[in-house]
Amino acid sequence: MTATQPTTGPGTEATEQPGVTGAPSGSRKPGGDVRETLYFALRNPKVLVGGFVVLAFLLLGLIGPAFLRYAPMDYAGPPMAPPGGDFPLGTTTFGQDVFAQFVAGLRSTFLVGVLGGAVAAVIGMTIGFVAGYRGGLIDELLNMLTNVVLVIPGFVVLIIINAYLGVRSVPMQALYIGIFSWPWVARAVRSQTLSLRSRDFIDLARLSGVGVGTILRREVAPNMYSYLFMTFVLLFGGSILTAASLDFIGLGPTNAMSLGLMMNQAVQWSALHLGLWWWFVPPGLGITLIVGSLYIMNVGLDEVFNPKLRET
Repeated sequence: MTATQPTTGPGTEATEQPGVTGAPSGSRKPGGDVRETLYFALRNPKVLVGGFVVLAFLLLGLIGPAFLRYAPMDYAGPPMAPPGGDFPLGTTTFGQDVFAQFVAGLRSTFLVGVLGGAVAAVIGMTIGFVAGYRGGLIDELLNMLTNVVLVIPGFVVLIIINAYLGVRSVPMQALYIGIFSWPWVARAVRSQTLSLRSRDFIDLARLSGVGVGTILRREVAPNMYSYLFMTFVLLFGGSILTAASLDFIGLGPTNAMSLGLMMNQAVQWSALHLGLWWWFVPPGLGITLIVGSLYIMNVGLDEVFNPKLRET
């Protein structure tokens, strides 16, 4: 349940990887080519279709609750009612509105994706930048830490943590996921930073007496902004998949409805055997469309950011 990961390893130069490519080859600042990037993004069908689907689900999760007549767990109507009338997605075996649960589940799904992806991005990018720029003993220590976390079966650890730790909320779930999702990001960013630290503009900044943090923030990171953005897209989708898996096996948050929890309840109450397809198909289809659209959008962004792949 992890995203497609760059395979750059310690000591290797940056190479184009499936899913995350398009790292810049020279010194460029994001402000200089924003218009050009937007121009090609608006012409790329993968970016437009993927972005539209993700945005549509996001808006439904944000605005939808304002138009709902029932709360997700309210007994709203007759049990096992098929879609139609007052219940666009029907009701559960307890008469709960499936559409209300779906809308509430979208909120939790996006929240855990953003938070989990952000935690993994911050940890991985920080370690990757520092290891790649400083080198030496610091690089070796950070690489050792990365390799240790990388070989740990993260999903198994997440299952153990969620099973035995009392706190099971959406933010805590996102924190757990982020803590075990960053190693591949650190290795990929380290590889890119190694290729940038020997450039003339980095040497000039170093000779001018600028601190390491400033160099990384003002010189290194801006030249990787497209790479970092696409990395976050992958982390976002990976966090959603991992969270859905935990929810489906009953180890997700207990204080919030999610798409994975909907599928868990549908299986638990024999929706498949009872023919209640409207209970388990919408959440499964929603997760598939969101994650699939993120990956399609990421492929399109690769074409946008990489001049060799652009369709002029």
